[in-house]
Amino acid sequence: MKLSVWTYEGPPHVGALRVATAMKGLHYVLHAPQGDTYADLLFTMIERRNHRPPVTYTTFQARDLGADTANLFKTAAQAAYDRFKPQAMIVGASCTAELIQDDPGGMAEQMGLPCPVIALELPSYQRKENFGADETLFQLVRHLARPMERTGHVTANLIGPTALGFRHRDDITEVTALLEDMGISVNVCAPFNATPEDLTLLGAAHFNVLMYPETGEAACRWMERELNQPFTKTVPIGVGATRDFIAEVAEITGHEPYLDDSRLRLPWYSASVDSTYLTGKRVFLFGDGTHVAAAARVARDEMGFEVVGLGCFNREMARPIRALARDYGVEALITDDYLDVEQRIEELAPEMILGTQMERHIGKRLGIPCAVISAPVHVQDFPARYSPQMGIEGANVIFDTWVHPLVMGLEEHLLHMFRDDFEFHDDAGASHHGHKAKPATQPEKAEEPQPANDNTSITWLADAEKELKKIPFFVRGKARRNTETFAAERGVTQISLDTLYEAKAHYAR
Repeated sequence: MKLSVWTYEGPPHVGALRVATAMKGLHYVLHAPQGDTYADLLFTMIERRNHRPPVTYTTFQARDLGADTANLFKTAAQAAYDRFKPQAMIVGASCTAELIQDDPGGMAEQMGLPCPVIALELPSYQRKENFGADETLFQLVRHLARPMERTGHVTANLIGPTALGFRHRDDITEVTALLEDMGISVNVCAPFNATPEDLTLLGAAHFNVLMYPETGEAACRWMERELNQPFTKTVPIGVGATRDFIAEVAEITGHEPYLDDSRLRLPWYSASVDSTYLTGKRVFLFGDGTHVAAAARVARDEMGFEVVGLGCFNREMARPIRALARDYGVEALITDDYLDVEQRIEELAPEMILGTQMERHIGKRLGIPCAVISAPVHVQDFPARYSPQMGIEGANVIFDTWVHPLVMGLEEHLLHMFRDDFEFHDDAGASHHGHKAKPATQPEKAEEPQPANDNTSITWLADAEKELKKIPFFVRGKARRNTETFAAERGVTQISLDTLYEAKAHYAR
């Protein structure tokens, strides 16, 4: 653990909260100090939930540490059961409470509460939020699911969608429709909207659909081993992946593959827009491993982008993401430090970023368009409208979302043509927002000499500086760095227009 302004994942008890909040009839008793109740805000504010998470905090304070904190937990657990009468309870400690070693699971077991009580052992200082969600769902399934007779017709369980997930609510609807079109019903969706009693019926399904490996793979692997239920490996995000998903379901069930693509617009839309708008745009991807892998395929194969870099923050997905990066001919970035991500983006100078809420902030600072493809996200990424990422409608939503931040080819051409106009020069601001345009600075002056790689002072002459400004803003920094490197390697101390063109030709080879 470390303190940071931004974080991609919270501690593992936040992952447990995501599972508990997604379910009904389950209550979470969390041994935690007073300050850890901030987690409620993640759901009530960011996800706009109309009720608070089903969690009771012991909320001990500093003065309680010299007294009986264990008794505080027992009192809170009993009060939670008496008030909410849940079908089952999960108990655990936050990262701070873990240090005092009160053993909530052992204490709850001794209390003899009249419902299943499942203890969570979440190593707060080694693992993070997605692990916490995955482990919590696994423990619930392990304690509650049992082998049973299969349903009369073929059914599937949907595994993995949680509260605070990126478009999980709408993905459930889309995947359910895909299955129903093949004559397959959903037996249980877990944890989203499931009850503990529902989890006891998981064994009746013929197979499981693993929607999000980050939060459901451990449960699926256990059910494959103990309940003899195979699970799907393809996440149906994008046109190609959706078709592959249908084929995999058909292979598992013996049903004929069927996909109603009458509503599918992404292939034609992406092929019909002008080439400057999409084709060859250099994109950088970062987020959780599942969404990055899916987005990379969509970006390259379905939208015509060039993937210049990709990575993920959850180290559990490091191996498949590194393998994917090799296939794309790029170097994977596996980190949970947003400063590392910002540095890589600056080095690659992409024309677009596909990332999380953090990359959206980075893109704003660097002047690079960004579309969000993965949690963590902010409140605007929980829209009121139907907005899935999976299936046919998910592909349409992805197209709209990804092209929205881009400037169309004709716009780009016009902005370039009128770059010296009072309204459209680089410092004028957005005229369509109604701001008064600032006059261009005259005359244009060359920037102060900047040290090059060999510590020689490099000076940009006025004509070269003016020409540099004609290069689109999102690659201008890279062009400047390449030109200065080119000049330094040749002992050139003043960059003229000819030097700029020579550098351009050199790096184009």
